[in-house]
Amino acid sequence: MSKELDQTDRQIVEILESDGRTRLSEIGKAVGLTGPAVGERLRSLQHHGFIAGFGAQIDLRRFGYTIQALVRIKPRSGQLHNVEKMIEEQPRFSSCDRVTGDDCYVARLLLKDVAELDEILLPFHDRAETNTSIVKSFVFEPRLPPLD
Repeated sequence: MSKELDQTDRQIVEILESDGRTRLSEIGKAVGLTGPAVGERLRSLQHHGFIAGFGAQIDLRRFGYTIQALVRIKPRSGQLHNVEKMIEEQPRFSSCDRVTGDDCYVARLLLKDVAELDEILLPFHDRAETNTSIVKSFVFEPRLPPLD
C-alpha cells in the first residue's frame, strides 16, 4: 500500500518538523485545510510510515552534557560484534552509524566533562582503535532534506 506525498503533505511535515506542538488548526490555516482534515492527513502519514513518531527536543546542556564528541571506532580483528555490543550498552553514546572506510563506526558521545573520555573509552581499547574529535559548535542542527 503505497502513498504519494502531495505538496500539502510536505508542508504539514515541514511545519511539524520545525515545531511538533503546532496545533492542527494552525497547520490548517497555513496549508488551507480545516484542523480535522489536517488530523486525517497526519493519521495517513503515520499509517504509511512518513511520520514515525513525535518527540521533544531536549537541551542536553540543561542536563549537564556540555560536551559532545565524535568517536570513530575501528574494531580489531574478530571483535566487530563485541565492539558493537559495547557501543549499544554505553548509554553516553547518543547515536552510532556503521560506515564504510577505515573505521566501522562513527558514534556521537555525550560528556559532562572532557575527563570522562578516558573512563568511557578505556574499555574499548582492548577490542578497538578509537579516534575522537570534540565538537566545538554546530553549523546547524539535524534538518529535513527537501521533500519534493
